Amino acid sequence: MIPSQGPATLIFMECSQGIFKNDQTIGLCGKVSTMQDEQLNLVNTSEPLDSPLDHWQESEEPQPDPEEMLALLESPESQRRIIAARAFCEIQEERAVPKLIELLQDVCPLVRVSAAYALGRNPSPTAVEPLIEQLDRDWNGYVRKGVVWALGNCHDARALTPLLETLKTDISAVRLWAASSLGQMARVGYEVVIKAVPPVIEALRRDQIAAVRSNCAWALGQLCRELPSNVVYAGAIDALIEALEEDEDMGVRDDAQSSLLRVGDPRGLQVIEELRRDGLL
Repeated sequence: MIPSQGPATLIFMECSQGIFKNDQTIGLCGKVSTMQDEQLNLVNTSEPLDSPLDHWQESEEPQPDPEEMLALLESPESQRRIIAARAFCEIQEERAVPKLIELLQDVCPLVRVSAAYALGRNPSPTAVEPLIEQLDRDWNGYVRKGVVWALGNCHDARALTPLLETLKTDISAVRLWAASSLGQMARVGYEVVIKAVPPVIEALRRDQIAAVRSNCAWALGQLCRELPSNVVYAGAIDALIEALEEDEDMGVRDDAQSSLLRVGDPRGLQVIEELRRDGLL
């Protein structure tokens, strides 16, 4: 479940716990210590598949003044830039996009992660390339996670290759959001879906972290809904049935079942019926 904190608290909690690149944690004061990937990857693996910002819209507090926040994006004080960037997680304002893109390279990771989430709330074709570049170079795992989420919201074919690479190589706290962002690529078009499905199948079968596999199962359900009954579609259904029958994690099995039900594939529905009849579901 998403914590009940507002955007400012949530982003600060994420960044203050550490700044990750590969198997190191670099604290906000620059101290480096080695940690195993499994330890890093347990962060936020219980989040649902919707965006980490969706619940922030439920706040009854009045939205910040857009004009004031636009001015604060250029403040020389990092704390003010953070406040302004977070405000655009709640405000949709296209005039903020150029400044938010600039803030992706801010020296302060709290500013960068806030800008990434804000761009996810204000998706723009002009932000796609800067987000991709930042995903490649940012050593802060939480910033990369926000960038991956923003790229999914952009629904742009250019994001496909970097998202697939992230799904293969990043820490699992980022990989799991790459998987769900790839599910968002279902809206982009047939050619993108065809290219996305095989790597997501591979991750569903091979990733060592259950939360990543769960997100892959969800993503396949989204992608399959945009496919005709062809060999790629059949391979995805095979992978979902395999996960339903064989994955050791109950959460992965549940997500595989949900995707099969959502797609409505007759073969998948028959397997579900048989497993239920045998008391295995």
